[in-house]
Order: sequence, then structure tokens, then C-alpha cells
Amino acid sequence: MPSIESGLYELGQLDSLARRDTPIHRLDPRAKVLTTLVFLVCVVSFGKYDVLPMLPYLLFPVVLASEGDLPWRFFARKLLVVAPFAVVIGMFNPLLDRAVILHLGGVGVSGGWVSFVSILLRFGLTTVAALVLIATTGFVGVCMAIERLGAPDVFATQLLFLYRYIFVLGDEAMRMVRARALRSFGRRGTGVRVYGHMLGSLLLRTYDRAQRVYLAMLCRGFDGHVRIRGQLRLSARDVAFTLGWSAAFVLFRLFDVPLMAGLLITKVLS
Repeated sequence: MPSIESGLYELGQLDSLARRDTPIHRLDPRAKVLTTLVFLVCVVSFGKYDVLPMLPYLLFPVVLASEGDLPWRFFARKLLVVAPFAVVIGMFNPLLDRAVILHLGGVGVSGGWVSFVSILLRFGLTTVAALVLIATTGFVGVCMAIERLGAPDVFATQLLFLYRYIFVLGDEAMRMVRARALRSFGRRGTGVRVYGHMLGSLLLRTYDRAQRVYLAMLCRGFDGHVRIRGQLRLSARDVAFTLGWSAAFVLFRLFDVPLMAGLLITKVLS
């Protein structure tokens, strides 16, 4: 139960962060969604042996998190939770790709290790960018921006319902776990069979509650489209934000900025 409560609390914390009043929060959600989309496309387009060329992309989440007054410890915890998935994806690369492609201080580094680091860096950049987007916009704002950008209404509605019913499912799960704990002593009431029955009951209870919520929405005039209060208005600042960062991402993709900076520093020092 503590893990369920902490998970729901951290999801709610993203919404709390999205309600702050900073220059980044005041940007139009469509500008932030489009800019983040360009960022993601550029990052995932790098080759499997590219590591240093992706480092300039750290500027985007760092600047947005700093300007949006976001806590870095929160994002670090999120990365640590999901990092094992990236590790599992790339952990076999050093075993499958043993060809040495570079030397560091006389030590040969195989392509498998380089591609493994590339996977971790790519994963970290995309995950932090998505978290920063939600923390500065809110999940509702992201869905509204996606809909205004031309996505089908049903897609945005389903995303909103999915996000809403995560809390419904978590609330029902906490009630069941708390009830089981009050009716058991020590290790009684545990085991695969008990948890299987609890899972089936959880699905039935959440379905019943979702049906009641849906009927209540129909009574209040729901017609399949979620209407969100507030209007989106693109300003010159929003356009400048999108065009400026998008141009930077494209330049980072076309030119090896760390290599060029290293050559320039070497030339100056020599």
C-alpha cells in the first residue's frame, strides 16, 4: 500500500508543479508540445555509436527546469525508477558487439559499450524532457494542446480518461489492501491465490465505479467531448520559443558541436 500511495502522490505532484506561475508555465501548451516533439525526433535520430553529439541536448531540459523552478531530486527519483528498463535493453550490447572502435587512455572501448552508453543517454534525455513537459504544462494542458494541434478528439479524451482512472484504480487498490491488512494477522491472508482474488475483485470494483462515473457524466450532458476551461492563444513569445529551440535542435543534429568546440579550444590554446 505505501508504494501505491507514493505512486499516486508523485503523479499528483506533477499536477502541483504544473500549477506554478513561471515564464515557462505561462507559455502556450502547443508551443511546448511542438518543441518537445522536435527535441524527441532529433534525439532518437542519432546513430547507435553517437554519444558526445547528444550532450548539447541537455541544455533544453536543464534550462526549462531551471526557469520553471522544478526540483531536480524529483526527476532524479523518476529516472532511477525507470532506468532498469533502459539497462535491460542495452545490457547485452557489450557481449554482442566486441569490436573496438576507440581508445581512451590506451584502453580499447568496444562498440557494445559505446552503444550501451548511447542508449542510456538517449533514454535519460527523452524521459526528462517528457517529465519537464508535463511538470510545466500539466497532463490536461498536454491533452488540450494535442487536440488543438489536430489530433482526433477521441484520442485526447481517452488520454484524459486514462489519467483520471489511474487515480480511481489506485484508490480502490488502497481500500482493498487496507481491508485485507485489517482482517489478517501476520502472514495470514497472503499468497498468490489471495492476490489473484484481490486482482479480480479490483477489476470488478473499478469497472463498477467507472460505470457510475460515466452515468453521472451523461446526466450532466457529456457527449463524448471533454470541454476544458480556458483558451489557447499563441503569442510572439510562444512562436519565438518554438522556432528558437527547434532551430537549435536541428543545428545540434547537423553539426557535432562538442567536436567543433574541442577543435576551437585546441586551436586557441596552441
